[in-house]
Amino acid sequence: MAAVMEKEMFDIRLLDPISTAELQRRWAAARAHMRAAGIDVLVTQSTNAQSGGGYVRWFIDQTNVGSNPLTTLFPADGLMTVVHQGPWGKERKFDGKTAPNRGIGKRVFTPSYPSLQYTGHYDADIVARETLKDGHKTVGLVCPATMYHSFGARLEELLKGVKVVDATDIIDKVKSVKSAEEIEIVRRCCAMQDEVMRRVAGHIKPGMKDFEVYAYAQYQGQLLGSQNGIFLGSSATPPEPAAYKPRSQMGREIRKGDVFMLLVENSGPGGYYAEIARPFCLGKAPQALKELVALVVEAQHNTVKRLKPGASLPEIWDAHNAFMCGKGKHAEERLHSHGQGYDLVERPLVRHDETQMKVEANMYFACHPEVATPQEFMTICDNFLVKADGTQEHLHKFPQEVIEI
Repeated sequence: MAAVMEKEMFDIRLLDPISTAELQRRWAAARAHMRAAGIDVLVTQSTNAQSGGGYVRWFIDQTNVGSNPLTTLFPADGLMTVVHQGPWGKERKFDGKTAPNRGIGKRVFTPSYPSLQYTGHYDADIVARETLKDGHKTVGLVCPATMYHSFGARLEELLKGVKVVDATDIIDKVKSVKSAEEIEIVRRCCAMQDEVMRRVAGHIKPGMKDFEVYAYAQYQGQLLGSQNGIFLGSSATPPEPAAYKPRSQMGREIRKGDVFMLLVENSGPGGYYAEIARPFCLGKAPQALKELVALVVEAQHNTVKRLKPGASLPEIWDAHNAFMCGKGKHAEERLHSHGQGYDLVERPLVRHDETQMKVEANMYFACHPEVATPQEFMTICDNFLVKADGTQEHLHKFPQEVIEI
């Protein structure tokens, strides 16, 4: 990405912008699929800045603020219209050539807020008005699960004479396979997370509260270019398992001999997510803990070696469950491996219900098999890139073991 950036001038305020060439690649691919499906315009909405912007960011390299909606209309021809929080009745026009308005012809504003129910239809009113004004006959909603209910319900009400379809699959097929520039961004994210783990290993000590480790990891990530993220973990005295806990349950004080489990799920420079999880032991690690770590590392390898172009994701899921049950552990009950990007969890999923997609070269996956019972908890998480030759690149470099402090 650095070589690409040298050829393009950006406002100095922009942090790690994607190149215009990469945006144009995405737009061209999306439009090819739209025309094949007879779709005139795509509507995307981001309502959770913590998620990294998802589909909206994929189109415009921007995310929303807090939970205020950011909505894009992406036409099969022409510049985009973006709708977001701002003064009533105002709009601004652009030529779509320079960041932060690349590909954008117009921004339209409305002071709507998700915590104020009566404003819930304001954004939809604008989107419907622009859609009808431009004469679009078929509207594709991209991942309507990410849109507010009041927005979607109002939009369908106002577009009764327009065909509205779910266009998520056609974008997922493009978005899940990463370009060379995107892969470089992912590598930077994984290197950042490796360094966060190294810094935590040199910082954690008895007497700290769980939340202080969380705060330190988050701070170091931000210094290294992270933009958003989730940090989960807790401490416990063996044999009590150190399981994942949210920030509101991180009040325990860490003691000598404790195990601390840390999951870092933050986005790196450029906004792409990866995730890494490791156990730390403040003293000599119990043999039973080492054996459990070895088991989940073996389970991870059992999945990763199957991530080859053309592979069936439900079959990989079944193979993982057969492996775990063969070791006397429980089958996966949730999700142990999945794609990532601007969203922490992105298609494809290694799961029984992911029947429409197969593994492809240049997809990357987080893989985090776990043992989770009231008596024991352990997981190891890393990211892997699928190569065209059927091999997998291990993107994280931090040791896959109990980190003894």
